[in-house]
Amino acid sequence: MKLTGRIIIALIAGAIVGLLLNIFAPNVYNVLDPYLFTPLGRIFLNLISMLVVPIVFLSIILGAAGLGDPKKLGRIGLKTITYFLITTSIAIIIGLIVAGVVQPGEAGNFDVESAEFSAEKAPPVGETLLNIIPKNPLDAMTQGNMLQIIAFALFIGLALTALGEKTKGVLNLVEQGNDIMMYLVGVVMKFAPYGTFGLIASAIGSQGWSAIKAMGIYMICVLAALIIHGLLTYGGTILLLARKSPVWFFKNFAPAMSVAFSTSSSNATLPISMEVAQTRLNVPKSISSFVQPLGATINMDGTAIMQGVATLFIAQVYGIDLSLGELATVVLTAVLASIGTAGVPGVGLIMLAMVLSSVGLPVEGIGLILGIDRVLDMARTAVNISGDAACAVYVAETEKKKTIKAQRSGA
Repeated sequence: MKLTGRIIIALIAGAIVGLLLNIFAPNVYNVLDPYLFTPLGRIFLNLISMLVVPIVFLSIILGAAGLGDPKKLGRIGLKTITYFLITTSIAIIIGLIVAGVVQPGEAGNFDVESAEFSAEKAPPVGETLLNIIPKNPLDAMTQGNMLQIIAFALFIGLALTALGEKTKGVLNLVEQGNDIMMYLVGVVMKFAPYGTFGLIASAIGSQGWSAIKAMGIYMICVLAALIIHGLLTYGGTILLLARKSPVWFFKNFAPAMSVAFSTSSSNATLPISMEVAQTRLNVPKSISSFVQPLGATINMDGTAIMQGVATLFIAQVYGIDLSLGELATVVLTAVLASIGTAGVPGVGLIMLAMVLSSVGLPVEGIGLILGIDRVLDMARTAVNISGDAACAVYVAETEKKKTIKAQRSGA
């Protein structure tokens, strides 16, 4: 059986086992989770996380060196960032529309007294942009600061392009290092079904049916908005901008989406999503190596959807009506927050705290959704990495057309 099929079976089996144990044998779950489910998931996450920093570093160098012309790199960078900002805006608007129509906060009586949440303060956008240039590249690598790693790797890639034959040996070494990392991704992926089973069984088993049922309408709103965004925005990107079949895209990208669903981490899934984009979506390594690591750092459409739904949900629970101007503020703050909180742990909830504060909603309301956020985090991570891949396909196709046009005019 293909790896995708095994991962999907593991997802379903893990969800069923976790749910059954939570309902019928919670004591058995409490014994199995620390000794079986959590270790399986942790080993898988650690194996993937082990590869993330070297893969991002080596692939960005190769991407920048492969593009050659700095103008081309600037053009691709502008296209990529513009795409990410536009789709993040669309995502949060979809979330607000779905929550406005369904009104999940009106569905039941919620205990706002017990909704306690203390928000970490996110760094300002300006500070994040200033910190992109690393003072110490080695420290950035040990800390896993993706924006700084990307910036340093871009400089090296541009230097290798400028020096040409002088540094051919270094470029060959980087290529060989990248090949080693991609081989290791293949090795790690053989463990994916077991890791997926452990992660899902642990997540569903800890939440249980009662938590999911209590927040059912809120969950349905978030999931519906994620599906709408995936089909319309990303499907539309592939169909209208890349001139390819959305069915082809989602079918071929399914293995990476299933791993993202189980890990709940765009960065942890990055090695797999890049390999799938390069081998199954035919995205050139130079473009995939630039677009997808950047997307995993700053493109958070799934998180933006959660923020849109959660903001209106919390407003409805507390009986607060938001004006059109305040809703516009929500959209703008969420888009800026997606850049300002790049690389900060627990980024989704920090971004949501910023959004709520921007329109005067109680930040404590986040406590209402914390119980089932882990389950929804899996779904929105799958959407996040799909957006990165859709952007990579779109950029690759437009660059291909530009190259063909230049060749024809030259001929």
